Amino acid sequence: MDALQPYLPLIINALRVLAIIGLIHAIVTRQQVYWIVMLAFGALFGGLFGLAFAAVYTFMVLLPAARGGGRVAGRAVARGVEALKPLDLRIREAQAELDESDTLQRRADLAALQARAGRPDEAQATLQPLLSGIYADDPVVLLTSAELDLARGQAAEAEDKLRRVDLKASAATRTRTLTLLAQAQDAQGKPEADATFKDALNAATTEEPRARYAAYLARQGRRDEARALLDALDKTERKATNLYRRQEREWFQLGRELRKDLK
Repeated sequence: MDALQPYLPLIINALRVLAIIGLIHAIVTRQQVYWIVMLAFGALFGGLFGLAFAAVYTFMVLLPAARGGGRVAGRAVARGVEALKPLDLRIREAQAELDESDTLQRRADLAALQARAGRPDEAQATLQPLLSGIYADDPVVLLTSAELDLARGQAAEAEDKLRRVDLKASAATRTRTLTLLAQAQDAQGKPEADATFKDALNAATTEEPRARYAAYLARQGRRDEARALLDALDKTERKATNLYRRQEREWFQLGRELRKDLK
């Protein structure tokens, strides 16, 4: 122990840095609350117990995540740092970047932030130049704009834009487009929403279509069909990797809520 004495300040500082990194990672990937609390304690106060948790989190969560995809883990930490900024500040920074260089991605990013801030009209205005320019048929533009239309209760406008998306662009684009299209049709009371949800389920790249279709079936009074989908969703969650569970957390959570309502 005496031999370690000169290195204790360095070890403590290193563990505190790990606690900060772990806290950001835990928030971004939506880890269990006890991880977040203990990592916050270690990051803020540097207590022995909190720092010990930082070391445990590093070996149990961070390193396996890094082995499963270092770039993914790095992006998650970077997103975590960015997420700590106030939303208004992020919008101002995104606006400044757009003013510096007007690109499709920067406009889409700014529109997404404005939508998160509850400013759908501003978000739509940000996207509007793209809807009539060379990017008018770009899937990113059409999908983002359609989501904003749905949020504002403009389901017909959303459907028009979604029908312009090239479903052959990618499996992810097809999944997202058909899921949003089914929602738009459902919002208008169109019976074809059922078939569109089924199309979205075919070769889906996320759990969203299954969760949303189960919610649709429950609203239609088709409880047995909804339960069957929710049972399959629950089975998938139990067998999924930690990474996939975190990625699809929103839809697994929706499935659990729907199962409670159907009991």
